[in-house]
Amino acid sequence: MDTRSSQKTMDTMEFLGLLKIRVIRGINLAVRDTLSSDPYVVITMGHQKVKTPVVKDNCNPVWNVEMTLAIRDPNLPILISLYDKDTFTVDDHMGDAEIDIQPYLEAMKLGSKGLPDGGKVGRIEPNWDNCLASESCIVWEDGILTQEMILRLRHVECGEVEIQIEVIDAPSPKAIPY
Repeated sequence: MDTRSSQKTMDTMEFLGLLKIRVIRGINLAVRDTLSSDPYVVITMGHQKVKTPVVKDNCNPVWNVEMTLAIRDPNLPILISLYDKDTFTVDDHMGDAEIDIQPYLEAMKLGSKGLPDGGKVGRIEPNWDNCLASESCIVWEDGILTQEMILRLRHVECGEVEIQIEVIDAPSPKAIPY
């Protein structure tokens, strides 16, 4: 193996940490079938894509599933898209939301030593640039920083999705580039 292909292999394996995403539930999702929908969530970050199972006939589904993506570029947003599963036609779009993980990574960089369980490390207010339906706090709990949020879906008449994020196996916070 030559040096260039060896370097390319190492570059594709390098990452800053793992992003654990828990898709908790959908709230008041749009009806795309006769009386309900069969929703599922697709999460993409760069070229990575993960998907929840389909919940049949439910506009307020509970998934409570955990998925993991590698953080290779901290500037890439997380795109959350909801779809209605159809058998004979293309799945219907049920909205989308975008998450910027920069506030979370900045809170990690500040550190959390000496914080009591439940201590808030950061707080993000809803604004025109994010999809937050309400304030979201980054919390130190049991030695882990997590951020739980309810996201207002865009490009659809109604609906929200509740998720939680956590970064694991990250290098020292000072090593995270911004």
